[in-house]
Amino acid sequence: MSNIKKNEINFLISQKTRIFAHRERRIVIYYNKKYLAMTKADIINEIANSTGMQKKEVAVVIESFMSTVKESLLKRKENVYLRGFGSFIIKHRAAKTARNILKNTTMTIEAHDLPSFKPAKSFIDEMKA
Repeated sequence: MSNIKKNEINFLISQKTRIFAHRERRIVIYYNKKYLAMTKADIINEIANSTGMQKKEVAVVIESFMSTVKESLLKRKENVYLRGFGSFIIKHRAAKTARNILKNTTMTIEAHDLPSFKPAKSFIDEMKA
């Protein structure tokens, strides 16, 4: 917490700030709960530091991984299974009717697919421990 002061965080918490993100520590405050958030740049830095590879090389690998997962889900409609980590899956939502309460009308929402992530059982067990 080098640049951000504790009283500043306490002030934001007392004001029930919805979201506050600080660049250096990635502190996110959401209704009085603090969460540390990790960005893609943070992941690239962590991998570069642990492997000794250059950041540009790691960034290319991360971008390639993300584009491969997206292509698999969007174009080929295939799920991606990463053993011990989790699965990127496609969830199908059936068509349904919805109501607009303000206008008192009904509308139909078409069937659509949504990407989803389901963590592996071993990953869940590690989080609980």
